[in-house]
Amino acid sequence: MVPDFLVHEAADGVGVVVVEGLKADQEITGWVMKEDETVTIKILNDIPIGHKVALKDFAEGDTVIKYNTDIGKVVAPIKKGEHLHVHNVKTKRW
Repeated sequence: MVPDFLVHEAADGVGVVVVEGLKADQEITGWVMKEDETVTIKILNDIPIGHKVALKDFAEGDTVIKYNTDIGKVVAPIKKGEHLHVHNVKTKRW
């Protein structure tokens, strides 16, 4: 199986898309590397390669964890399966 997205470990809230052409309403498969497990999710938006998909619902103010690292704060609610990028997550650095 070739995964559509990668997740470092099960505690991460996002996966990184590693294929081109993912479209809204598509069911995609990801590989959770640390646990060597696969997960599936139905995406709600088109998501470009290299961008993130939410693996759970996030509320405004939540912290996003990717690769077991805090990558920012949610600035607009995000549903499981949605595209997660600069329009709904901002760095905490400034």
